[in-house]
Amino acid sequence: MLTEDGKHLYVSYDEYHNLIEKLALKVYQSGWEFDTILCLARGGMRPGDILSRIFDKPLAIMSTSSYRAAAGTEQGNLDIARYITTPKGEIAGKVLLVDDLADSGHTLRSVITQLKTNYKPITELRSAVIWTKQLSTFEADYSVEFLPTNPWIHQPFEGYDSMRPAQLLEKWKL
Repeated sequence: MLTEDGKHLYVSYDEYHNLIEKLALKVYQSGWEFDTILCLARGGMRPGDILSRIFDKPLAIMSTSSYRAAAGTEQGNLDIARYITTPKGEIAGKVLLVDDLADSGHTLRSVITQLKTNYKPITELRSAVIWTKQLSTFEADYSVEFLPTNPWIHQPFEGYDSMRPAQLLEKWKL
């Protein structure tokens, strides 16, 4: 649900999963076949996991982080992991890079540069995101929703960003 002022987009779990399914359909309908899904942790982990299950492809993970301050609402310096975790030795062949959104585009552009420079066994690389913001300097190969007002996206699991174990204890009265 987009607020009237267009500054906030609130996404329920059902909407979130529907959008991931629509992303899967876009990739499938393109006819492109790939060998591995590489998700960017953390935002791309949930979409990557679901796409990995739907396409029955191995899931590789690369950690990146830029939103750490203020419960994940302020962008800081981009950190990209040096290594990729993959169940098949080294990542190779045709790879679908998955993240939740192209916000500024900086993370995706930087990761793709790093992959093309440091992972020569990757023969083809395409990208998939749920959302693309107007201000993004990066255009993914596959995207479900274009957001012309650049809203802050409130994903359904973000309540955990500021929740701590003591709060869970209080919630569940254990």
